[in-house]
Amino acid sequence: MKKVAILGSTGSIGTQTLDVIRNNSDDFCVTALAAGNNIVLLEQQIREFHPLLVAVWKEENACKLRDMTTDLNVRIVSGMDGLIEVAVMQSSDILVTAIVGMIGIRPTIAAIKAGKDIALANKETLVTAGHIIIPLAKECGVQILPVDSEHSAIFQCLNGENRREIDKILLTASGGPFRGRTVKELEQVTVADALKHPNWSMGRKITVDSATMVNKGLEVMEAKWLFGVEMDDVEVVVQPQSVIHSMVQFKDGAIMAELGTPDMKLPIQYALFYPSRKYLPGTRLDFHTLKEITFDVPDQEVFRGLKMAYHVGREGGSLPTVFNAANEYAVARFLDEKIRFLDIYDIIEDAIGAHKNIPDPKVDAILDTERWTYEYIESRWHI
Repeated sequence: MKKVAILGSTGSIGTQTLDVIRNNSDDFCVTALAAGNNIVLLEQQIREFHPLLVAVWKEENACKLRDMTTDLNVRIVSGMDGLIEVAVMQSSDILVTAIVGMIGIRPTIAAIKAGKDIALANKETLVTAGHIIIPLAKECGVQILPVDSEHSAIFQCLNGENRREIDKILLTASGGPFRGRTVKELEQVTVADALKHPNWSMGRKITVDSATMVNKGLEVMEAKWLFGVEMDDVEVVVQPQSVIHSMVQFKDGAIMAELGTPDMKLPIQYALFYPSRKYLPGTRLDFHTLKEITFDVPDQEVFRGLKMAYHVGREGGSLPTVFNAANEYAVARFLDEKIRFLDIYDIIEDAIGAHKNIPDPKVDAILDTERWTYEYIESRWHI
């Protein structure tokens, strides 16, 4: 039985991970959970899955959760120390990093040093600290198993293949809810408009990132680290039906693709069971109904986040951290309806232009850069 710890258990990926574990209770048990503020749902998860250790960010929520679970054999901890304790828990075999944001960097590093395999759904970890994470995982003999649909697809296509024979990675994108729109048409779009993703059910932040295509830029940077390629070896292809989850083109011209219905439980389950496959309930791709699969080229002039991502990914250093932090800040303000949709791009571009790049930053420098980015935007934009 594989023992699983989860960072971000109450979010979209975390709850779906627990769905997979629930459906495979003979194969998995939950040793530890960590979450943010949703202690009501977290209590329900504790009662169902019986973890021995649980972390929440705020100590006041930890106190409340202790009172709510006095009848259970569970220890409640808090803060970064609590997240790290969950990450390195001795009895766990694999850590699912489904927590949102750069808060996931330190726990992920701690888990790798403790010899835990990582089911990675926290893209910020590789975007900002891939130069630290990937060499460390190799040094510690730890597997990084991608949970993102696109990266899982690439990982599956490369299973058994020689990565030195990759010609390029074809990273697919749905195009989001605003595919085909002009800049003029994006000027007045609302939060509600941006949250209407045509294919996927995701959290609010990542859904907006899909609408801006910043998410695809982050995924390009993540793919660079996961698969040992350069930024320009990753080509984004718009595939509106979200049937082809990504592809790999090899040096001989052969292309391998992973296809399926848009269901995040598949990449989650693949990471947890790897290298085995097991039956997953759900609908199957029906080519008689599908009829056709269409493709398009992303418009990087309208969706400027993708173009900026390629720039900062090529430059490296601390610039990807600025890109990521500025986007997090801007998307939060957009969701609060304090800025317009297109302001997200302007805020990111402004922060990138003002930052003095730090080559090969260590963890402290990465987190300092995140703070600098927030402070710079606040001083310039007053939002």
